[in-house]
Amino acid sequence: MPIKIPDNLPAAVILEQENVFVMHENRAYSQDIRPLRILILNLMPNKIVTETQLLRLLGNSPLQVDVDLIYTATYNPRNTSSEHLTKFYETFEQVKDRRYDGMIITGAPVELMPFEEVAYWDELTEIMHWSRSHGYSTLHICWGAQAGLYYHYGVPKYELAAKVFGVFPHSSSWTRPVKLFRGFDDVYYIPHSRNTEVRRADLEKISQLRILSESEVSGVYAVADLTGRQIFLTGHSEYDPLTLKYEYERDLERGLAIDLPVHYFPQDNPEQAPIVNWRSSAYLLFANWLNYYVYQETPYDLSALSGQGRENTPTTM
Repeated sequence: MPIKIPDNLPAAVILEQENVFVMHENRAYSQDIRPLRILILNLMPNKIVTETQLLRLLGNSPLQVDVDLIYTATYNPRNTSSEHLTKFYETFEQVKDRRYDGMIITGAPVELMPFEEVAYWDELTEIMHWSRSHGYSTLHICWGAQAGLYYHYGVPKYELAAKVFGVFPHSSSWTRPVKLFRGFDDVYYIPHSRNTEVRRADLEKISQLRILSESEVSGVYAVADLTGRQIFLTGHSEYDPLTLKYEYERDLERGLAIDLPVHYFPQDNPEQAPIVNWRSSAYLLFANWLNYYVYQETPYDLSALSGQGRENTPTTM
């Protein structure tokens, strides 16, 4: 089944060229089913790039997905036109009375700032509090994961001596079967691009959390609460093949100290096209989240949603 997005969203053209099944609004209205309702809080500067990356992965599922896009009203994005925001995005104030099967909170380029000094921190914490009662499962990505862990559980972040930058091998940490990683190989690859981290020692102190996946090099990747309603991913499975290349070139142009992304360019030669070894796991990750944590768990009538709800044992994660 397709993902339903607004007819003129720039991502629609890109996804159709990639043979991703996109259903436009007019056709979707004739479908006599209840699609999954997903809310994306897009905190990234270039919102068109990020929304396309996420919609690509959400669209590779047998489930029909309706997506709403929001941005923070307390900060005016500088890298996305006001016309695009007005046409395709809403604010939290406009959606706060709705309920969603799932929600995604993206990363943001503010990781070196204390959380409380981020311009939209108060609004973000209001949204994260609201998500516990108005969305069934929330997927937090990169800085969004660090912010969520800090807000919900008081987990601190730490600045790294050197940026974690590249594509790293990962494996499962939880000894019982985890539905989020069902079908994954024993070793799978995830892109990372961050200057801060959360640490296993802090996470292990919190009985409501489980570390699901990590890397010997890049550290903790996936963390979830016992119910699967809060999932935190410190990497960027959604990244395009050239995203790390663009970030590397951007930092070089700015005169920043930046090393080549690890395990990315063949022979570490930036003149060669990167080898993509994370695409299949990215599609599977999002399909598993939609299926096992959203579709099979949310009530048909979303008005029945309540707070953190069910008390599942860790074996159901």
